[in-house]
Amino acid sequence: MNAKKFLLPFVFLLLPVSATAQTENLKVVVNSNQDGAVNPDDALTLREAIEIVNGTLPLDRLSSAEQSLVSSNVGTTLIAFNLPSADTTIRLVEVLPPLARPGLIVDGTTQPEYDPEGSATAEIAIPIPVVAIAPAANREVFRGLTVVADGVTIRGLSLYGFTSRHRATATLPPADIFIDNPQSAAIKGAANGQKLIENQEGELTPIPNSPKNVVIENNWLGILPDQSVPQQTSAFGVFVFNSLGTTIQRNRIANHDGSGIITSVQAENLQVTENIIVGNGIAGMPDAIRLEGRIDNTQVSANLICGNDGSGVFLFKPQGAAQINNNQIIYNGRRLRRAAVYLMGNDHQVIENQIGHQTGPGVVVASYPKSDRNLIQSNRYFDLDGLSIDLIAQQNTGVQEYQRGDGPNPPRNSPNRRLDTANSAINAPQFISREFFVLGNKTNLSGTADPGSQVTVYQVKENTETPYAPLSEPLTTIAADDEGKFSVTVDNLQPGDRVSAIATIPKYGTSEPAANAEIVSPSPVGDQVNLSSTTNFTSTNILRSRLRTIPQCTTAPAPPVVQVPPEEPPPEPIRIQVPTNVHFALDKATISPESARVLERIAEILQANPPIVVELRGHTDPRASDAYNFDLSNRRAIAVRNYLLRQGIAPERMTIRALGESQPRVTGRNRLDHARNRRVEFIFQDARGIELFVQEEDLQLE
Repeated sequence: MNAKKFLLPFVFLLLPVSATAQTENLKVVVNSNQDGAVNPDDALTLREAIEIVNGTLPLDRLSSAEQSLVSSNVGTTLIAFNLPSADTTIRLVEVLPPLARPGLIVDGTTQPEYDPEGSATAEIAIPIPVVAIAPAANREVFRGLTVVADGVTIRGLSLYGFTSRHRATATLPPADIFIDNPQSAAIKGAANGQKLIENQEGELTPIPNSPKNVVIENNWLGILPDQSVPQQTSAFGVFVFNSLGTTIQRNRIANHDGSGIITSVQAENLQVTENIIVGNGIAGMPDAIRLEGRIDNTQVSANLICGNDGSGVFLFKPQGAAQINNNQIIYNGRRLRRAAVYLMGNDHQVIENQIGHQTGPGVVVASYPKSDRNLIQSNRYFDLDGLSIDLIAQQNTGVQEYQRGDGPNPPRNSPNRRLDTANSAINAPQFISREFFVLGNKTNLSGTADPGSQVTVYQVKENTETPYAPLSEPLTTIAADDEGKFSVTVDNLQPGDRVSAIATIPKYGTSEPAANAEIVSPSPVGDQVNLSSTTNFTSTNILRSRLRTIPQCTTAPAPPVVQVPPEEPPPEPIRIQVPTNVHFALDKATISPESARVLERIAEILQANPPIVVELRGHTDPRASDAYNFDLSNRRAIAVRNYLLRQGIAPERMTIRALGESQPRVTGRNRLDHARNRRVEFIFQDARGIELFVQEEDLQLE
């Protein structure tokens, strides 16, 4: 991403970063949720607390009551909170001063009602924040907290609603939390962006005074403390514009227009660990985590990345390598069908992740810029619409194939293929047969791969019609000999089981998977799948299977004492009515008050029936070009999805499809026909017992 597009040609009213050096460690207690100009009154605001620790607000400008809230502190400087229990949301009227005190801790866990043991999620326990920071009503505040000093920690807060309106010129980067060096244009609001400096060898060198070792932990970003979606969503969650060694751990990051976590100029040694990153990218950059700029030694590990609109992790022309390991990356690609993990660049490692329920391939490696030596091992894949690993080739590849993968590559037939295909076109292994006999409990598998490669054999458990079903479980790894031959005996495979394999050579990377082979009995038992009869790689049945799966990103923690409920009779079948469409005015993608009432009825039904998932299909009337209508139908579908998000419907329960004018409801061309065709349709899944009906209460004639 080009960060320059956020830069405004004028200066925002940010206060000076440092006017007076503050050497003594302080504890400053915020006891007011108000914001505005500094005043000597009875209450200390967060703005005043930041200015005090920055050294820009002398204590003699405070009242005696405020001065009593400032004291010496041992070890570090701390901003603590003691807000009235009924007024724990701080409403900002403008951007706060940057956090410029090295070692500062802004600690929401100091609020008296904070429960460090409470959590709303079972998957990763993250305490529920009490103190929230959000813009005041009708105020455009584009950032929550801005960090410009080393060793700053932000802990235990809820931040949401920070964004900026689109204007004719670009804006400064908005985010809940923004990290940059104090001289940066993105901090000072100058017209020119910050660039990395090149040395005599043309290598990029770190920017001086980049904040180091910043810690963002136990926060809820983009979510209110009651878990609802804010009426105004934030642009980004954590924006690491320029920082070294930032740690982002154990946060809930959700509901952002763009990515939940994004890097830009410099983010070396970034640690992203044990976060819940759900439902981001709803109106902009769609990927949950987007890494670009200088990101060497970045680690993304042990996160739950679920229900986001694009990839779970997207690396865009990064400088340096990242490790992506032990994550659960599921139900992503809700709006844009992309790979769960998308790699550009060299030497990345994708290891021991669970990757599934994806509207695209598992891992895609780009061919432009040339991307090599990417190791993709010991991952478990399921329910994909594409290969588990897809290496893009530059030839005959369009934009969509570049994003979603271009399917299985043919065996390398020229040295030039090393140059035009990701991971230097390392060949996928090939089994010598499409069937292998099991004798006793042992099966001998053999085949060919690139000489000297490490071949990992996987069991394939999904019963799909494609010959490239996802790699389910790694079984064993063996080395191919100097002629490329490999052979291995595997225990406990059964007739009907299927296997695949991938090959790895560190100087090239990891290959695409082999076509599946089947385990058979010497004496045929029952019906067997004829894999050779299947030629279609992408199957609509895969998509149908995925849509039938009921997604769920997070669940509430189990109660401390398990009660065994008495057995209850089976519930009565569902008998409800639900509308299947809403309408739009000519050339509009806004929700009318009449459509809002229809959507609120649909939201009530979805809230009362959690197993139901829905696909939102946008349509237009036939006037205007195909491209314009496709974009308009996409905006209509997004508008409906965002409205339902604000009604509390989880993002993983909704997918979006834009159909333009291709599927009209009626074929006539008068005003009424056009009004009926300008719509978003709801395609409900698992809708047994629900009576669907077309409504026209919100029809909007020209």
